[in-house]
Amino acid sequence: MNNSINKDYIKKLGDRIKNLRNEKKLTQDDIGINGISRSMISLVEIGATDITVSKLKIIADNLGVRVKDLFDF
Repeated sequence: MNNSINKDYIKKLGDRIKNLRNEKKLTQDDIGINGISRSMISLVEIGATDITVSKLKIIADNLGVRVKDLFDF
């Protein structure tokens, strides 16, 4: 896959996580628990880093959604 496509996809994922978090009136600290730091949540939301599936599962659980819902963008 093209590197710019990967970056766009990662950015869309971060935007989706941020939107879900804001809809639920949660802070980055609220979803950055169980092994994920607030700074990692911040990096994910701005699309500055990739993230593992296991960490996405933790984020989804903390948001009260399914992992597949994170990719609904």
